[in-house]
Amino acid sequence: MSKTEHHVIIGTAGHVDHGKTALIGALTGVETDRLTEEKKRGISIDLGFAPFRLPGGMIAGVVDVPGHEKFISNMLTGIGGIDLVLLVVDVNEGVMPQTREHLQILDLLQIPQGIIVLTKCDLAEEDWIDIVEEEVREEVSGTFLEKAPVARVSAITGDGLDGLASLIETKARTLPIKDADGPMRLPIDRHFTLSGFGTVITGTLLSGRVRAGDMVEVLPPGDTVRVREVQVHGKQVEEASAGQRVALNLAGLDRERIRRGAVVGTPKVFEQTTCIDARLTLLADAPRPLKFRDPVHLYLGTARVVGLVALLDRDLMEPGESAIVQIHLDRPLVAHREDRFIVRSYSPMTTIGGGRVLDPRPVKHRRFRTEIMEALKDLESGEKSFLLQKLSDQQSTTVKNLELLSGLGRERVEKNLRQLEEEGLAWQLVDQWAASDALASWRHRLRDATTRFHSENPLQPGIPHATLKGALPDKVSSKAFQKLLTMIIDDGQLVRKGEWIALSDWTPQPTRQQAEDLEKIEAAYQRGGALVKNRNEMIERLNLTPEQADTYFTFLFAEGRLVKLTEETYLHAETYQNAVQLLRDHFAQNETLTLAQFRDLFGSARKQVQALLEHFDSLKYTRRVGDERVAWKLPEKD
Repeated sequence: MSKTEHHVIIGTAGHVDHGKTALIGALTGVETDRLTEEKKRGISIDLGFAPFRLPGGMIAGVVDVPGHEKFISNMLTGIGGIDLVLLVVDVNEGVMPQTREHLQILDLLQIPQGIIVLTKCDLAEEDWIDIVEEEVREEVSGTFLEKAPVARVSAITGDGLDGLASLIETKARTLPIKDADGPMRLPIDRHFTLSGFGTVITGTLLSGRVRAGDMVEVLPPGDTVRVREVQVHGKQVEEASAGQRVALNLAGLDRERIRRGAVVGTPKVFEQTTCIDARLTLLADAPRPLKFRDPVHLYLGTARVVGLVALLDRDLMEPGESAIVQIHLDRPLVAHREDRFIVRSYSPMTTIGGGRVLDPRPVKHRRFRTEIMEALKDLESGEKSFLLQKLSDQQSTTVKNLELLSGLGRERVEKNLRQLEEEGLAWQLVDQWAASDALASWRHRLRDATTRFHSENPLQPGIPHATLKGALPDKVSSKAFQKLLTMIIDDGQLVRKGEWIALSDWTPQPTRQQAEDLEKIEAAYQRGGALVKNRNEMIERLNLTPEQADTYFTFLFAEGRLVKLTEETYLHAETYQNAVQLLRDHFAQNETLTLAQFRDLFGSARKQVQALLEHFDSLKYTRRVGDERVAWKLPEKD
């Protein structure tokens, strides 16, 4: 499917028995009431779905929600993913309680577009319809539907349906085209088992694409399974993309392990959370204030959980007020920054407010802290502030992780990071990004660790790379560490000495006893020449402890007085230079060299000669061809 293909989800809202289901049936030809009880009682209990071919050919998905107050939770499950809402009002009854509650919910969720639909107009006089329309206009004043168009229809006679369909298409064309190139995310609103097929789930695809054969993760429980088949509006398709109603047949997943509210997504991209930072707004007509740690029912996507609201800057939140809060959830769900949610009072259950997620995985905050509230307001103020806050919280992270935390696409994340880099607030360290304050802290840590190592190991030429990296958090990658180290070396604060890192002015200073011991070791290697003993034998002969040996041999190697061939094989520098000269002289007269030939030339044991020739190979002085060696990049004579 094309990235620019337009997919739209239409939803209904309104009081029970105001004709929502009949309207959808008249528009689409589909009976969305599928349950026996729904047909028996004549009201919608659960969500209904239908495809709707608009006059211009676009096929929209329709979600029909129940209007009865007892099934408001089902209504909330279906309404979250819609792009365009039809607020349905029966002209014979006018605005009713669920009309108002649904309108409040739609406004809190910030549904992009809407149309007011007056139904059953065949049963009312024109003057009466005018009065009802004026009543509805007064009700929606100050909401997202304040300037919405009004359609007068009859599902029985068909009057006004063509005009409504054209109006829907006009509105739908103004909606932004969804970018389906992000990670796949589908909240589950239904799940069931079909004989011969296994587990089937349905939902509105919020982002990304999905194809048969894809591996997806179901959260909860966290199982990764294969998509056996993809359907859109009851028809098998190769691929579905963002903005479509989708049914997925999942292989190897027991229906009992999933529930409404779970999310199907790209594996290893989404995470569950039991705590969110959010901007919460209470309705002006909420029945009472909200107190610290009051329980609420929270509806996000298709999930419903109980949350304890932690008020961070007050003890009481009055109706009509808005505040940044932290909500602790009784069970995990998948949340994204900017996700909208609804809260209902714990008991009796009534809609009291809603809001949007600022941070889906925050740390626990202490209350009444000015610096915390300022940081949270910065977090709320925009994408760049949010990303900088996440960088500061995590110290270092990847673009992929920031995509996950922010809900933004990769291009927008990278654009914001580049701006932060230009402002000197963030740095790219190869495969990771870090906030500037973290970077400054790490520079200090590396210098301190090097200074401390010098103090504790006065004879060592410097601190080994691996030891120095241990001074940084584990999450800092090897590539990021090397980049940071290069930056510090380029600044002249540290220097690289072969395998070690040292302060720029560092010089090892042996004590008198250490200097004597070093002289003994060097003299022994100088006397031994090509027939020198291996390291362990030399340590035993010179009566050195393992700790002394490690320190002394490292010092002599760093000073260039000994040459290390292997962990056990060292040569005196003069002996080694003699071996290099023998190598040059041989290849001046010959094209190849065998181990036996060099053993005879050098006059040493086979094991020692083999280590020496492999050392020459590693330096690219020679290259092995079968059992022989040929000259490659022989060093020039000093």
